Amino acid sequence: MDVYRAKQQSYPIQASLGLVPSNHPKMDDWRSSLKKGVEYHHPKHNCIYRGGIDDLWVRPKSNLHFVVDYKCTAKKNKVVKLPDWADSYRRQMEIYQWLLRKNGLKVSNTGYFLYCTGDVHAPNFGGKLSFHQELIPYKGDDSWVDGVLNKMQACLRRSKAPTPSKKCQWCQFRHSQ
Repeated sequence: MDVYRAKQQSYPIQASLGLVPSNHPKMDDWRSSLKKGVEYHHPKHNCIYRGGIDDLWVRPKSNLHFVVDYKCTAKKNKVVKLPDWADSYRRQMEIYQWLLRKNGLKVSNTGYFLYCTGDVHAPNFGGKLSFHQELIPYKGDDSWVDGVLNKMQACLRRSKAPTPSKKCQWCQFRHSQ
């Protein structure tokens, strides 16, 4: 994707959408969660929230940005839709959208998962891996993020740990140890 980013040309899977890889000056930081990622200092919480995006595409004429998350797997059948169990992927996308908006970007509610499924039917390895690429749109809604962060901060600021809940899988895991 970086070859297309440098040329500001559409990668073939982007062409019909009128998108190109973003060449925002902070892209290298934003894509590196170990170094920095997309950061936002929340003044009310006095806390920095961050996350490392996989990619960011842009519609040049409107400067509208689209979060892109890469997923890769090898399965018998190619992945053509987001799996039912992928709620964490959806939340991840929405957090990225929220972070980028907090950084002043115009961000579409639509993000994309670029799912690459390894071709397990290839006749032989031959030193090359073959993948089916599927661009899966997802309409995000980051309206929940602020409320969850507020609750999280309230919990962290308590002088005493909350009572374990029977409905919480993490509480139950800790209790079983």
